[in-house]
Amino acid sequence: MKIFNTLTRQKDEFTTLHEGEVRMYACGPTVYNLIHIGNARPLIVFDTLRRYFEWRGYKVNFVQNFTDIDDKIIRRANEEGTDYITISERYIDEFWTDAKGLGVRPATTHPKATENIDQIIDIISRLIENGHAYASGGDVYFSTRSFSEYGKLSHLPLEELLEGASKRTDATDLKRDGADFALWKSSKPGEPYWESPWGNGRPGWHIECSAMCRRYLGETLDIHCGGQDLIFPHHENEIAQSECCNGTSFARYWMHNGFITVDNEKMSKSLNNFFTVRDVAEKYGYEPIRMMMLGCHYRSPLNYSTEVIEQSKAALKRLYTCRENLRFVLGAAEGTLTDAEKATLDSFDKCKAHFVDAMEDDFNTAGAVSAIFDLVRDINIACAVGSGASRELCEKALALFEELTGVLGLLYVEEEASSLDAEVEKLIEDRQAARKAKNFAEADAIRDKLNAMGIILEDTPQGVKWRRK
Repeated sequence: MKIFNTLTRQKDEFTTLHEGEVRMYACGPTVYNLIHIGNARPLIVFDTLRRYFEWRGYKVNFVQNFTDIDDKIIRRANEEGTDYITISERYIDEFWTDAKGLGVRPATTHPKATENIDQIIDIISRLIENGHAYASGGDVYFSTRSFSEYGKLSHLPLEELLEGASKRTDATDLKRDGADFALWKSSKPGEPYWESPWGNGRPGWHIECSAMCRRYLGETLDIHCGGQDLIFPHHENEIAQSECCNGTSFARYWMHNGFITVDNEKMSKSLNNFFTVRDVAEKYGYEPIRMMMLGCHYRSPLNYSTEVIEQSKAALKRLYTCRENLRFVLGAAEGTLTDAEKATLDSFDKCKAHFVDAMEDDFNTAGAVSAIFDLVRDINIACAVGSGASRELCEKALALFEELTGVLGLLYVEEEASSLDAEVEKLIEDRQAARKAKNFAEADAIRDKLNAMGIILEDTPQGVKWRRK
């Protein structure tokens, strides 16, 4: 497998530090609000990457954190007259509602920043000891100029980054240099705090991820994931503090997903085009969001629009229809493969090969989705209602279809129509009995009643086939 590595700016052959095991970390949400569709992209993309590695036989140790202490969380708590714990726990619960809806599986570990204060203090102490950090007025800062490789991820000259940082944050009495960043912040009156050798305070944002990576994955991990917006300064700072503390390479591969725009404009509350995952799901459902994200290469920009989400919903319907038809045909099919069907299996195998080729080429889920629709085309031809396809062919077709869609985490919503309720089942049985008794007026009346209930019937040689409108 080749992965575009932000660190090297090229597609690198993927190898793991420990044979057969992938250690990967993805930056999780700061939990002070509902996640928006921009947050959903890395969630879905890197959940799928983890699924693919597991399908290929790797043992995956996947860590995704929660930042549960932050200025935004404290501000939200003050606005509501409550505490940071109430806010963070509320939005962690809300996160899980949306993550489950998006088909995102829990990571191996979901650590919280506040559960790793001891590890954070340990790293900061080590950085002070080896001259890469300094305490000042109850704060602790990382000395950016002490790390000569600063900027190697964002590929910008050190002096340019330092100059830009200095313009954004002027040097104060506490900072030696405007480009230095906080590892530990002294607490202000009324703020939550933890005890430390430098006084009461709380960790800076960047140090949290370094501590959690080190604790749960070791000093060097295989893949560090996140949104493109995190390359600088967050990931750049993670590298600096981790490598200065540990004395070794921090992450071997860096994967960053592209931005999301809304109707070709940057998502912004001021433009009234800011959409939470919950907003979109209430109108279109969660699964079309996942389909939309996987239908585009993860590094490419993705433009969200009504047209795009509608197209994703329609594409999902084609997949569900293929599965429903295949299951229906399988219910009445008999026999083993014919010679002609063996050639059909070859075409199925080619679709699988195209799927793998796409995924192995920098995790091209868009190409993988295309391969699945090639498989759908072949299945619809070979295993159509009335085609006389053998049971063995239908079984193999269904197994491969479910295997590939499962790798992408699709078709996890069993539609209500997947099992008829007792009333509808009884009506269909009554209609069949009326037809058998040649009471066609009664049969038609039952069909009309089912139609009013949203059930469409189709009479086939294999029996009655139904679907919801």
